[in-house]
Amino acid sequence: MLEKILSDEIYHILQNKINLKCITEIRFRANKPIILIIGSQRTYLSNNGTTANIKEAIYASKIMIEDIIFRASECSIYSVNEQIKKGFIVTPGGIRLGLGGDLVEENGIVKTMTNFNSVNIRIPHEIKNCSLAAFDYIFENNKVYNTLVLSPPGAGKTTFLRDFICQLSERNYAYNILILDERGEIDIGKEGCVGNYSDKISFAKKSIGFENGIRALSPNIIVTDELGQAEDIDAVNYAINCGVTVLASVHCDNIESFLKKPNFELLIKNKLFQRYVLLSLRNGPGTLEGIYNENFTRVKN
Repeated sequence: MLEKILSDEIYHILQNKINLKCITEIRFRANKPIILIIGSQRTYLSNNGTTANIKEAIYASKIMIEDIIFRASECSIYSVNEQIKKGFIVTPGGIRLGLGGDLVEENGIVKTMTNFNSVNIRIPHEIKNCSLAAFDYIFENNKVYNTLVLSPPGAGKTTFLRDFICQLSERNYAYNILILDERGEIDIGKEGCVGNYSDKISFAKKSIGFENGIRALSPNIIVTDELGQAEDIDAVNYAINCGVTVLASVHCDNIESFLKKPNFELLIKNKLFQRYVLLSLRNGPGTLEGIYNENFTRVKN
């Protein structure tokens, strides 16, 4: 899909001078050098591939950024305006473009974004078996625990959730799984959903997706990404009280900072999650730092 949203010049360099499989982000900022994230390392894009010398870097222009966004919208900005209002565009295949620009508001409601000045292209990668080290701690005695994956941005929490769904499917555990893919990043398949027993609701607020999904699709498990708002926690509480298991994620560096996050007090107090999986970038994305129970006692180092 990258070849459809990038100029021929930029894509040619990425394809022939760099291993595309290793790139996780490409950042374009108007009149600034183009930056690649490879693993957890930042480097500049140059005509010869990568460089640490800013003088050799290729610079992005505002026209380049606008062209990328136009291509990602399949030549119709209007058709993806509901996504743009939330600050991103997701392409088929799960490539997510985070957008920087001017938000246009009317009576406190975001109508669109204009004057684009930056775009962050996040490239998803399937990392087979990345959840295996934690699998037996989340799934025991034919039961999947309510699990929250904690990690800083880019440390593999979405990839972890995706692989866990695949692991259940490959073992033929026929749980009905609802992927509530609010940002279009969990399920990166071109057809169908991750795993053989999954349904998907995309680009819906969790407060709506949880309620509608439970009513319409009768899931045993809901998998969703990036809890944060109070209404997200209410949706999780609603699902668990309906007897549905929840696997979710949240941006967080460590257990201590998670315990201080706003909106999570009742979730922690009521012990809604029985497992917390902590990931980091210490040895690259997806480094497993530990697994904890509902009392935040470490069950795996």
